[in-house]
Amino acid sequence: MPLDQLPKEARPREKLLARGAASLADAELLALLLRTGIKGRPVLQMAQDLLDEFGGWPGLLGADLPALAKVKGLGPAKRAEIAAVLEIARRSLRSELQQRPVFDAPERVKQYCRLHLGELGHEVFAVLFLDVQHRLIAMETLFRGTLSQTAVYPREIAKRALELGASAVILAHNHPSGVAEPSRADELLTQGLQKTLGLLDVRVLDHLVVSASEVVSFAERGLL
Repeated sequence: MPLDQLPKEARPREKLLARGAASLADAELLALLLRTGIKGRPVLQMAQDLLDEFGGWPGLLGADLPALAKVKGLGPAKRAEIAAVLEIARRSLRSELQQRPVFDAPERVKQYCRLHLGELGHEVFAVLFLDVQHRLIAMETLFRGTLSQTAVYPREIAKRALELGASAVILAHNHPSGVAEPSRADELLTQGLQKTLGLLDVRVLDHLVVSASEVVSFAERGLL
């Protein structure tokens, strides 16, 4: 049903203003961004279809602009707004991690990595470089690979840690397959990086394996 045919109290904008954003369903929140649907497809239906197609908010916010451009009814303005929301989420999380130790916000670290890596169609290896108080200095993607593997060079990670003056790091890589289960190769790589970076007095605090739907922590699994 078009929004203008809904009772006023049931329209997403009025509902948000009266009850707060938390009262809205996912499709209602997205409908506020989209504002209008297309012929034969009201905005609420279009919003729900988008969430279904991309696997919910993580998939939609992680989608790149070319993927969004393939969706009928998503013109440049709507694609730009969705991309802007993603960037706002990234910057908000980055700002929080720069201001407080990562141990104070482990779930935020996972969210931050999933927003960056979760929807990529190829494997990448990223590093979160941390200062002496374990606050974020920078997150950098250092190695890029294929659908299933990435070559990682410890010397390059060590070099970058020294350049940034990092005291600790969190390693992160994605599994485009959608299964965020660490492999034996992941474990051996982590152990090798611990030894290499330990020689420079740089601690490896965690290694996160990221998929579109979950993030697995080596530290939480007792693998570090």
